Amino acid sequence: MLARAGLPSAAARAAPAAARLSSPPLDRRQRSRSQRQQHQQQQQRLVAAMATDGPKTEASPEVLAYWRSAEAVCFDVDSTFCEDESIDEIAAFLGVGDQVAAMTAKAMGGSVKFEDALAMRLGIMQPSSAKLGEFLAAHPPRLSPGIPELVAALQSRGTAVFLVSGGFRAVIHPIAQSLGIPLDRVYANTIQFKGDGSYAGFDASEFTSRSGGKAAAIREIKRKHGFSRIVMVGDGATDLEARTPDAAGIFIGYGGVVARPTIAAAADWYVYRIADLTDALDA
Repeated sequence: MLARAGLPSAAARAAPAAARLSSPPLDRRQRSRSQRQQHQQQQQRLVAAMATDGPKTEASPEVLAYWRSAEAVCFDVDSTFCEDESIDEIAAFLGVGDQVAAMTAKAMGGSVKFEDALAMRLGIMQPSSAKLGEFLAAHPPRLSPGIPELVAALQSRGTAVFLVSGGFRAVIHPIAQSLGIPLDRVYANTIQFKGDGSYAGFDASEFTSRSGGKAAAIREIKRKHGFSRIVMVGDGATDLEARTPDAAGIFIGYGGVVARPTIAAAADWYVYRIADLTDALDA
């Protein structure tokens, strides 16, 4: 019998920080983060060096008008809404960070089908229910600077906020709740477990478990809510895929955590600061 990943108990969340800091996986996690930061700096330099027909770091009047009149905004979570790439963080916690981070880079760059990369990464990780609970207790989410203010500004305008992610519901639900985003506005993946809590797989029926899934999720959002003007904000190839005639009208790329040159070049608007999006609402 399969069970969905649950959220950690209050007692687990209160686990002493000193004990967490002394755990062996921390060194691997720090090394993995340092490697990613070096890669991110290299990618940012590549983006900055692109030709003048590269990233649109200034929004056109048409894009600004669409942004200000959007009925809903859909955010990717990992490396956009949050500074973490949660699957890599979980992998580092489990001691397989390097292998999984390499597969994540391929998935986000668009060179591997997302569903294949997800299956391979989880297959390497084999996360148990208990270990996932330990990770969640030890790793509170790190929101990208400016996200709380942008979400509040959008909500105050009556713009619906959705989280559309290839990450995991067990990680994302607490983030949504902390910012007043209803859980029925979260589209993400579900890890499944066997009766003894060991890893069993993932729910392949979730929209975001496969390539093109974010566009499919946005089509469902439009059908369900009657929206016609939706913006997708994200950092990777799966986010860019959501910009289709029947899904997101525009794609805003975010490079404040990871700058991907191919994504930057294709975005309708490319920003490095979330605050730029907030400022543009009323400029």
